[in-house]
Amino acid sequence: MDFDTKLAVILKEDLFPWQKLNVTAFLMSGIGGTQPIIGEPYVDGDGVSYLPMSQQPIMIYSANGDELKEILQKALRKDVAMTIYTDEIFKTYHDEDNRAKVAEYKTNDLNLVGIGMFGKKNHVSRLTKGLRLHE
Repeated sequence: MDFDTKLAVILKEDLFPWQKLNVTAFLMSGIGGTQPIIGEPYVDGDGVSYLPMSQQPIMIYSANGDELKEILQKALRKDVAMTIYTDEIFKTYHDEDNRAKVAEYKTNDLNLVGIGMFGKKNHVSRLTKGLRLHE
């Protein structure tokens, strides 16, 4: 199926495996909770219902810190919905503290370790052009 929109997560390449998984989950929770990407609930052959998931693929990319900052700056000029995760959030324990840590930094000074984005397919594709798919 071809979609007019695209979902992408861009992770800082030097994160530990547990951090990559954690950041991806947090970034996608923000997109899934605010954007029209969630499908219908799943039901197995016994009639047991499960929560719905994204209707479309989520592309996961790797980038270094400078690339993340550059992508953020470019994305701010596009019609793209974004979630961000900064290094400081690893040291907090709830949402209120997470938001407070992000608010301490100007946009150009954010210590980004991940960006999630949802938008028009051509916008997101241009923003992620040249990035490596996460391995």
